[in-house]
Amino acid sequence: MPYYYYAYDWTYFLVLIGAVLSIIASVRVNTTFNKYAKVRSMTGMTGAEAAQRILQYNGIYDVQIRQVSGNLTDHYDPRNKTLNLSDSVYGSASVAAVGVAAHECGHAIQHKEGYGPLKLRSALVPAANIGSRLGIPIILLGIIFSYNYVLIQVGIWVFALAVLFQVVTLPVEFNASSRAVQALDQMGILAGQEVGQCRKVLSAAAMTYVAAAAAAILQLLRLILLFGGNRRRD
Repeated sequence: MPYYYYAYDWTYFLVLIGAVLSIIASVRVNTTFNKYAKVRSMTGMTGAEAAQRILQYNGIYDVQIRQVSGNLTDHYDPRNKTLNLSDSVYGSASVAAVGVAAHECGHAIQHKEGYGPLKLRSALVPAANIGSRLGIPIILLGIIFSYNYVLIQVGIWVFALAVLFQVVTLPVEFNASSRAVQALDQMGILAGQEVGQCRKVLSAAAMTYVAAAAAAILQLLRLILLFGGNRRRD
């Protein structure tokens, strides 16, 4: 069967489902963050100040807090121990900003404690980058070169590394959010209904990772359905 047949196969429905899930998750996290970005925390502590307080409370003094451009570009980098907070989080005293900053602190705490899933995710980064960039191109090369089964299978396995990274990311993110809410509550940085509002922000953010993992799994399933069953199709 010629390779161009696959441009019209029913398995595109799996890709569509993944895309819809990602869009819904993205809309939800932005809507939820924007809603609680308008709610000022009772302590008036900014995201950067809350992050500094949480890090010190957990005995972490070697992590530098930086402001980075963009919206919701917040991340913790274990390679150089920097906690990077976006413009909408760093200097904002909103419940949403404090929650996101605390979430990134959760990753710093994981790093300090040697949290297993975080170590595994960090180890998978190089392989995941290769998988996301080269998996599909390798499969396409296999199709172009007379449906070369070896190339196609290599492409599927390489792409699977990127999927594995997405799956391993889930416990890392959920655990960081759990640590964040607990720290904010115990330390009194947020109180009362603010804790619940923060939990809503972080839950919405976590769903973006769930959607990304689901989309990656569905794409992998599609590749297996198309190319995993037979060594060659004429």
